[in-house]
Amino acid sequence: MSNEVEILLVDDSPEDVELTMRALRRNKIANDIQVAEDGVEALDFLFCRGPHQDRAFSQPPKLVLLDLKLPKVDGLEVLRAMRADERTRAIPVVILTSSKEQKDLIKGYNLGVNAFVQKPVDFEQFAEAIRQIGMFWMLINQAPPPAAFAESSLAEAKACGKRGAGSLKRYAG
Repeated sequence: MSNEVEILLVDDSPEDVELTMRALRRNKIANDIQVAEDGVEALDFLFCRGPHQDRAFSQPPKLVLLDLKLPKVDGLEVLRAMRADERTRAIPVVILTSSKEQKDLIKGYNLGVNAFVQKPVDFEQFAEAIRQIGMFWMLINQAPPPAAFAESSLAEAKACGKRGAGSLKRYAG
């Protein structure tokens, strides 16, 4: 199993997680996917804290798929924390939500989201949207190189220790 997490999927809906995983696997887009069921789990994973204090900060996810309506800490707060910290600012984030509210779209872009996708209700349309997102962000887009992350993250990486499994569900393809 690779030590590199390719996608952090943050979603509290088991059905949406399963549909997303199925679409990614069917198209062989990602090998290693971490799932966080709420905003606190996502932040703990991203910032190497709590149950993830043994995770190496030096290998951030290549992509975060972020739902907005999450328990504990909502998706916009997760995005705000990511963009406020130079160690996570360069990680691409795609908001993947059922929200149709224009204020969510505006807030997301104002906070620095890379893309905003409304989840289609139809399974085939949902699967196609995930396929297109995965194809672009994982295969076509050039991921940020390590130099895109703050120099201070090198010291943080050492402070975070070695990569551990933590409490999130990890899916290796």
